[in-house]
Amino acid sequence: MPYLSDQTFQNLSSSDFQIGEYDTCDFNGCDFSGLDFQGSSFENCTFQDCDLSNTKVFKVSFQNVRFERCKILGVHFNTSNPFLLEFRFEHCQLDYCNFFNLQLKKSQFLHCRMLEVDFSQADLSGASFMGSDMSGTVFDGTNLEKADFREALNYRLDPEINKVKGARFDLEGLPGLLGKWGIRVG
Repeated sequence: MPYLSDQTFQNLSSSDFQIGEYDTCDFNGCDFSGLDFQGSSFENCTFQDCDLSNTKVFKVSFQNVRFERCKILGVHFNTSNPFLLEFRFEHCQLDYCNFFNLQLKKSQFLHCRMLEVDFSQADLSGASFMGSDMSGTVFDGTNLEKADFREALNYRLDPEINKVKGARFDLEGLPGLLGKWGIRVG
């Protein structure tokens, strides 16, 4: 399997992608929708303005990987290699993605659209969701201690079944915490 380091890839399509180990590489404007990444690993890589919708990431390694302005629909990150897994998403569309049972401490989901994302049983302690739209996102048995939900929109989470000690919320986010009890704010 090839090892590629310190390279920039532009406007690649799924048919142009080569399974391999990528270290400190940048992917710009690539369309990898539907691609099976199995066998690849990404370390210290950045994806900008890419489409990764419905990609297969079974046992794929993501270490310190950053996604900016990417379309990432329906990806089951819960099947990726959990060892040293570390993500940062900025201004991405992450609808219908699955992060079930992953260790995602201090991960960042900044100004993203995250419709119906599954974070059940994940460890998101210290994570940031600042400015993200989280309609229909599932938190069930999730560790959200010290997570930052300031400026986040449309989230609903139950403090009785999730760990939220030290988490930060705006006043505008109270309905997302109190909805279970039928309490209306404002």
